[in-house]
Amino acid sequence: MSERITLGGGCFWCLEAVFKDLKGVERVESGYAGGQVRNPGYREVCEGTTGHAEVVDVSFDPLVIELTDLLVIFFTLHDPTTLNRQGHDTGTQYRSIILYRDETQRATADRVRKDIEARRLWPDPIVTTIEPLETFYKAEETHQDYYARNSNQPYCQAVIAPKVAKLRKEFYERLKA
Repeated sequence: MSERITLGGGCFWCLEAVFKDLKGVERVESGYAGGQVRNPGYREVCEGTTGHAEVVDVSFDPLVIELTDLLVIFFTLHDPTTLNRQGHDTGTQYRSIILYRDETQRATADRVRKDIEARRLWPDPIVTTIEPLETFYKAEETHQDYYARNSNQPYCQAVIAPKVAKLRKEFYERLKA
């Protein structure tokens, strides 16, 4: 039986490209969550006026990849120490956030965050928030499978490709064939 977790760590194109490559991940959808406006669009979210974060909704088989493993990868492949920022992308829409669906997910996210802090994977304190998911809004179709369709674009080459390369190097055993 599949589980779902919703994660934000900067541009959703980056996280989608990374999570799609993992064994046990069945579906990744880019979208918006954590804000106040119903059915937001990309332009509204990018303006930072809706309160939403760019997120990915990840469906996975916990018998193949556990939530703990997904969260370790999440914390490794984006900088969870920068408030409302990932690289040149700035604003609350790029915040680091874990949106859980139940108490078990909340407890797991809290435990993994504390473990990553204790291991000092990052030199600065982690600012990732852990919040209940209220509503996930799927992003427009042009934002789905973005990296796969646009991998030669300069943004994809400069920002997404290094994250995909880091995934392939550090989590090789977790990749789909």
